[in-house]
Amino acid sequence: MTSETEQFAVDVIYALPKQQKIITVMVAPGTTFIDAVIQSNIVKFFPDIDLDNIKLGVFSRVVKHDEVIQPGQRVELYRPLIADPKDVRRKRAEKAKDEGRINKITGAKVS
Repeated sequence: MTSETEQFAVDVIYALPKQQKIITVMVAPGTTFIDAVIQSNIVKFFPDIDLDNIKLGVFSRVVKHDEVIQPGQRVELYRPLIADPKDVRRKRAEKAKDEGRINKITGAKVS
């Protein structure tokens, strides 16, 4: 049995555009990232979270669900992207070409 002195605090973080939640849970050494998420019961606040497919991370670095969390780390739950950033940039560049704001050959701004 794990004693309370061996446990450490971990923040589980999820954010939407207009709402965010940080839940602190006490975990034992050897706890995985997904176990900390389950222990936090964050799905009670955000029922749309799919625990089987959610991307998890620590300080903007994606981690595997079964990776063991270390003291000082936090669990970040990442929402799926609405649009591919490369596609968005490509469409913005095409629009600028069509509007004559950039040179169609060089891509430089037109003065």
